[in-house]
Amino acid sequence: TGALKRAAGRPLLVAIDQEGGRVARLREPQGFTELPPMRAVGATGDDGLAFKLGAVLGRELRAVGIDQDYAPVVDVDTNPMNPVIGDRSLGRDPARVGRLGAALSRGIQSSGVAACAKHFPGHGDTSQDSHTGLPRLPHSLERLEAVELLPFRALAAAGVASVMTAHVVFE
Repeated sequence: TGALKRAAGRPLLVAIDQEGGRVARLREPQGFTELPPMRAVGATGDDGLAFKLGAVLGRELRAVGIDQDYAPVVDVDTNPMNPVIGDRSLGRDPARVGRLGAALSRGIQSSGVAACAKHFPGHGDTSQDSHTGLPRLPHSLERLEAVELLPFRALAAAGVASVMTAHVVFE
């Protein structure tokens, strides 16, 4: 990453998907900490632990010249048949997902790496992988406000650097 940034001759943003669990592009054999799936972190309900895990992510990514982490996932795990979110989610409770996601985000950003809340406005209730098709959800605005959007509001209040949109149609 250092060589790329020098060769660019201008600011160059380097980003990666390093969530923990099954979505980790950099792994233990390469010298990176293996983090548990976020479902396990969510089950603890521990904001301090979430912050510390985020700080580990941030420190390790900063050490290799990465500027942005496409994490944390703040989709609420409301559909057990969801083929893409599942254990990447911090859980089924929107308030807990928001609280722990904000702690993870603050931890990542404590090392100078920009965090990214994803997948706005929510991918947790889909039954289709948006990498292979376009999921559609019929949820009302009231439902979105109460479930899907609550974690994103919490991360916005916590100062998350960016938000990634979902490939999902909300009818």
